[in-house]
Amino acid sequence: MDKITNDSVTDAIRRMEVNHSPKRDEIEEKFKWELRDIYSDDAAWEDDFAEMKRVLGEAAKLQGRLGHSGAELLNGLKLLESLDRLGEKLVVYAKMRRDENNADDRYQALYDRAEALMIEAGSVTSFVTPELTEISEAALTQFMQDNEELRLYRHMFDEIYRQKEHVLSPSEEKILAQGADLALAAVNIFTMLNNADIKFGMVHDENGQEVELTKGRYGRFMESHDRRVREEAFHSLYNAYGSLENTLAASLSSSVKKDVFYAKVRKYPSARHASLKQDNVEVEVYDRLIESVHGKMDEMYRYLKLRRQILNVDELHMYDIYVPLVREYQVEVPYEKAQQLVLEALQPLGDEYRGILKSGFGGGWVDVYENQGKTSGAYSWGCYDTHPYVLMNYDNKLDDVFTLAHEMGHALHSYYSNRYQPYVYSQYPIFLAEVASTVNESLLIDYMLKRSNSREERIYLINHYLEQFRGTVYRQTMFAEFEKIIHDMAEQGRPLTTEVLKNRYVELNRLYYGPEVVMDEDIKMEWARIPHFYSAFYVYKYATGFSAATAIKEQIKQEGRPAVERYMEFLKAGASDYPVEVLKKAGIDLTSPQPVQSALEYFGRLVAELEEAVSGQ
Repeated sequence: MDKITNDSVTDAIRRMEVNHSPKRDEIEEKFKWELRDIYSDDAAWEDDFAEMKRVLGEAAKLQGRLGHSGAELLNGLKLLESLDRLGEKLVVYAKMRRDENNADDRYQALYDRAEALMIEAGSVTSFVTPELTEISEAALTQFMQDNEELRLYRHMFDEIYRQKEHVLSPSEEKILAQGADLALAAVNIFTMLNNADIKFGMVHDENGQEVELTKGRYGRFMESHDRRVREEAFHSLYNAYGSLENTLAASLSSSVKKDVFYAKVRKYPSARHASLKQDNVEVEVYDRLIESVHGKMDEMYRYLKLRRQILNVDELHMYDIYVPLVREYQVEVPYEKAQQLVLEALQPLGDEYRGILKSGFGGGWVDVYENQGKTSGAYSWGCYDTHPYVLMNYDNKLDDVFTLAHEMGHALHSYYSNRYQPYVYSQYPIFLAEVASTVNESLLIDYMLKRSNSREERIYLINHYLEQFRGTVYRQTMFAEFEKIIHDMAEQGRPLTTEVLKNRYVELNRLYYGPEVVMDEDIKMEWARIPHFYSAFYVYKYATGFSAATAIKEQIKQEGRPAVERYMEFLKAGASDYPVEVLKKAGIDLTSPQPVQSALEYFGRLVAELEEAVSGQ
C-alpha cells in the first residue's frame, strides 16, 4: 500500500476545528448527501404527505374486499404498494434531514409527523394480513391461475401463510397498530438522549490542549498512543452515560418489555423466537453461534495477551484494546484517498460494480463529516424510488476507510436489489444485510495487505483486521448473548434494574475478554450507549454475516469470475426467497455450523500470523 501520511491525533483534530465540531453550514456542499434527489424541497414533501393521506382513505375502503376476486386482490395490493412507497419516501427524507442535526426543531417535527402518519397507516391497513390469511389456499391458487400478475406475489403469500398462527383478528391487529407510537417511545427517547442531549465534556489531547469530546473524536482518542489521552477520554465518555444511568436503564428495560409483550400477544415462545421467525431462521442458529464463539475464547485470550505484550503494559485495560500496535505507523487517510482505496480494492467484483460505486461517490450518496448535532456512527439507507444514501462521520482514520467500504457495500446491495426486484421483494432482510458490507471490508484488507511495503505496515493491517473480527464476531456475539440474557430475565418477570444491567454486562465482558484485560468499572455502562439494543436480536446477524462474507471472499479469491457471478445473483435477489435460501445462491449454508467455525479458525490463523510478524522484528 502507498504510504499515506503520518500525522498525530492532535493535528488531525485541529484540522477539523480545535475546540468544537463544525456547524452544518460550515461543511462544504460536496461532502453532503443530496436529499433533493428524494424531494426538491420541503414543499414537495408536504405534497406527498397530503397525497398519502388521500391514498390512505382509498386503502381503508379495501377492508372486506380483498378475497372477493383475483382482480380485487390485485388492485388492492397495488394500492397498498403505492401507500408503502409514499410512506417510505416521507420517512426516509424526514429522518435523514433530522439526522443532519438532531437539534433542529423543524426536522424533528417533520419526522414526528411522518412517523405519526405511518402509525395511522398501520392502523388503517391492519386488516390486510388477517384478511389475506382468511382466503383459502385453494381460492388463492385459483386467483393466481386466473390472473398472471398475481403470481408475482406467490412468495409473499407463502410468507403470510407460514406465520398465520401468529396473526391476530382484525380488531386485535388494529389495536396493536394504534399502539405503535407507544412502542417507539423507548428508542425515540434513547435517540434524543444519545444524539442531541448528552455531552461528554472537555478532555486534553496529546499536547495538553483542551478539546470537546464527541463520539466521533472518541474513536480517534481510543487509537491514541498517549495512554493518558485514552484513559481520560474513556472515563469522560462513560461518566456522561453514568450520570444518566437510571434513565438509560429505564429506557432499555422498556424496550425489552415491549419486545416481550409483542411476542406474547402473537403467541411466540419468546421474543427471540418472534424475531428470528421473521427471517424463517431457527433459534438453534443463534445458540450455535454463541456456543461456537465460546469454544474459541482461547484464541481471543491469546490475541489480547499478545496485545498486552506488544504494548508493554503491566495491565491491559479496556481503553487499551483499540490502540494500533505499531506506534510508528499512524495512518491518516483523507476522504478522497479513502474513495480511491475502496475502488481499487473492489476490482475483483468487476467493472459494473465499481462503476456504480464511483457514481455513488460523486452522485450525492454520502454525507461525509461530523457536524454539531449530527447522528453519530454510520449507516446506509434510502428508498426504492431513489438511489441509496450513506451517513458517515469520517475522521481520517483507517477505520473510517473500512466503514466507508462497509456502508457502500450495503448501498450497492440495496442498489442491485431495487434494480432487479419488484418493490414487494426489494428490501432484503436484516439477516442478509451484513454480508455485502463485510465482503467489501474483506476485499479491502486483502488488497491493503498485498500492497503493504513494510513489516510495520503489515503488523498494523493484520491487527486492524483482527480488531474488525473481534468487533464483529466476538463483540457482537457478546452483545447477542446480553440480549438473550436480559430478554430471558424479563420473560421470567425479573426486573432489569440499573445494577442488574451493569452486573450482567460486566460478567459477559470478563468471559469474552478473559484474564488479560482489567475490567474497568466504567465498562459496566457500555450497554447504555449501544443503539442496536433497541432493535433486539439484530446484532447476531453481524457475526453470521461476517462469517458468510469471509467464505464468499475466499470463494472469489479462489474461483474468480464464477464466484463473483454467484455473488451478484445474491445481491440481486433481495427478499425474493427466504434469507437462508438466498444466501445459498452465493454458495453459503448458514444452517450449518461450518461457516462460523471456519471464520473463527481464520481468526486464529491471523493471530499466529501476527505473532510471527512481531517476532520477526
